[in-house]
Amino acid sequence: MSPLRVILVDDEPRGLNTMEKLLQLNCQDVTTIAACSNADTAAEKINLLKPDLIFLDISMPAKTGFDMLKEIDDIQFEVIFVTAHNQFMIEAFHFSAIDYLLKPVDDDLLVEAVKRARKRITEKAGRKHIETFLHNVTRQPLQNMKLCIPSLKGFQVVEINDILYAEAAGNYTNFFFRNQNMICTSKPIHEYEELLEDSGLVRIHKSYLINLLHIKEYRKGEGGSVILSNGTEIEVARRKKDQFLFKMKNFYKY
Repeated sequence: MSPLRVILVDDEPRGLNTMEKLLQLNCQDVTTIAACSNADTAAEKINLLKPDLIFLDISMPAKTGFDMLKEIDDIQFEVIFVTAHNQFMIEAFHFSAIDYLLKPVDDDLLVEAVKRARKRITEKAGRKHIETFLHNVTRQPLQNMKLCIPSLKGFQVVEINDILYAEAAGNYTNFFFRNQNMICTSKPIHEYEELLEDSGLVRIHKSYLINLLHIKEYRKGEGGSVILSNGTEIEVARRKKDQFLFKMKNFYKY
């Protein structure tokens, strides 16, 4: 297995030194080929050296890590962002299936992030993930973001607004949309419940997440049922009813 060729980008010299030492100690399958203290120098090195992976600090003076990525025409590398805590930013990372590390960087999390990056490099998925992330960091509310869904063919990027509902299928989840074919993903539905809980998707049954944006009608009953914009009717579990009605009321209040 050939080592990953890595470029480090951080405006703080101490940050560069720390990351280089962490990689030397924990990731023997990585070789640092450049360490850059600003975005312009980093862009030059990227174009010249063609790295496999970049560790990119987001907040840099004059030009941010985002600005640099937007200026690169042909992204043929993976990115692991290094950042301070920012909840909205972290949502964007998760939706885009992009890795990030919070400062100070934890050794074990670094090793796992490098492993995932190597897998994405093998799948040649980097460009789409990064494009999705750059879209997401400029979008509020969360419903206007895009979501990377791993599928049998690799992964697909979808608009969260286009999701009608998700259905559990054992350890898999089937996503249904208003304007495209169903996608089967290898993640269980509870992972998407946690990921999408603030973006308008609500668990109304052990087998279903629905998008509040696409509710056409609610029919009363023991738990009741919802009619979605495409005519699909889905039962609301009795124990989920109160929570669902509360979330629906607050969602449409705006």
